Amino acid sequence: MTFKTILLAAAFVLPTTFAWAQGAAPPPDIKTYMANADIQGLIAKAKAMPPKPLISQPIVGTGAYRASLEYRSGPAAPASVHDTEAELMVVVDGSGTITTGGALVDPTRPNPANQSGSSIAGGTPTHLVKGDMTIVPAGVPHQILGDAGSAIALMTFHVPSPWPGK
Repeated sequence: MTFKTILLAAAFVLPTTFAWAQGAAPPPDIKTYMANADIQGLIAKAKAMPPKPLISQPIVGTGAYRASLEYRSGPAAPASVHDTEAELMVVVDGSGTITTGGALVDPTRPNPANQSGSSIAGGTPTHLVKGDMTIVPAGVPHQILGDAGSAIALMTFHVPSPWPGK
C-alpha cells in the first residue's frame, strides 16, 4: 500500500474516530477499519469468481459515506454519471483505463441520482496503474476498463456534492 493511499484512508477514518471518542457510536452494520490483509482477501475472493463487469464489496464507512472495493474484469461495465456525488478512486491492484467526459451512449436512468450508458462518446482516456488516484466530479461521465486479459481493483469513495455543511 502506498503512502498516499494510507494518507487518504486516514483522512476519511480519523474524523470519524474523533466523533466516536465524543460519544457517537458507529452504525452496527458497517466496519470502520479494514486491514490490508482483509482488503487483499476481498481481491482474492473477486479473482476467484467468474469474470464479471463489476464486483463491488464494502470496505469501510460511516453515516452516508462508504468506501468500496470495485473489481472489474470480463466485459465492460456500463458508463456512469453520478448527478450529486463526486467519486474518488484509488487503484489497489491491476491496471486499466478510465475514460471521463464526453457523453453517454444510449443513456438510461437506473435511479434518480445516477445515469448509465453502454459507453462514452468523445471522452478522454487515462491509463491507471496500482497506486494511482483520480477523482471524477459530480455530473461527469466515466467508464473504467481493465487492461486486455487483466482486471483492475479500485477503492472507491462517493463524496456528496456540494460537500455537506457548505
